[in-house]
Amino acid sequence: MFTKRRTLIALAVLLAGCGSNPTPPAAKPAAVLQPAAAALPKKIRIGLALGGGAARGFAHIGVIKALEAQGIYPEIVVGTSAGSVVGAMYAAGNDGFALQKTAMEMDEAEISDWAMPLFGKSSGVLKGEALQNYVNKAVKNVPIEKLKIPFGAVATDLNNGQPILFRRGNTGQAVRASSSVPSVFQPVRIGDRSYVDGGLVAPVPVRFVREMGADFIIAVNISSQTDAQAAVSSLEVLMQTFAIMGQRLNHYELKDADIVISPALAKMGSNDFAGRNRAIMAGEQAAAAMMPQIKAKLKARQQS
Repeated sequence: MFTKRRTLIALAVLLAGCGSNPTPPAAKPAAVLQPAAAALPKKIRIGLALGGGAARGFAHIGVIKALEAQGIYPEIVVGTSAGSVVGAMYAAGNDGFALQKTAMEMDEAEISDWAMPLFGKSSGVLKGEALQNYVNKAVKNVPIEKLKIPFGAVATDLNNGQPILFRRGNTGQAVRASSSVPSVFQPVRIGDRSYVDGGLVAPVPVRFVREMGADFIIAVNISSQTDAQAAVSSLEVLMQTFAIMGQRLNHYELKDADIVISPALAKMGSNDFAGRNRAIMAGEQAAAAMMPQIKAKLKARQQS
């Protein structure tokens, strides 16, 4: 009897267990969505194209000062003629203030080495060796490929009229070739080729800055407007001729620049070395006026 009762109790417990609701499985924690990380702005390589224009080239220094004041530091520099002089010194590690100090202390006689004109023999009144030595001293004799900023100097091959971009070798010699205005400087012989001023083929070397890998190009155009001033001296006539030749080239070249800065130098002659401080100030003012546009375009490019 006792055994039968125990069996019935066990059966009742078993049936009760079968009729109860099963314990639901533990709920999995809801997935927590992490906010997406903000996209980092793209790295933009800024390139600087510095044009030719003899003494007007001091304006390039003012442009560089204004850019640096806003934290804008070009990573690629290409220069033509006067632009190659400033560009080489900048690429060597001299900031805008150091460039201005050098410019204000420069004696024009330091870059003037008059050639002895022999009838039918001389092709320029200046040899150009003094300019070469001056630049090499300023960059501490560092060759182009070892400058702190990638640099190129544009010259014209006198044999075939083609542009040449010097990216290796003697810095002063490349700048001398880029600055050798025909009939003013003697052509520069390098190897078996002769070179003259790069302004004949690339007054503002925008495309060469692009070829060197720049994503964003700031071009500085210091060439004179042909109707801005009367040409008086033979040098001014020659430089005015260069300006006329270069206008059409600039029309196409400058279209590929992201920013074009044109300092107000209408009253400054190409041989007006006494006006260097005025040119530097004009460069600063022109760059400052373009700064909102420069920053807006840079920001848009970084976020695209």
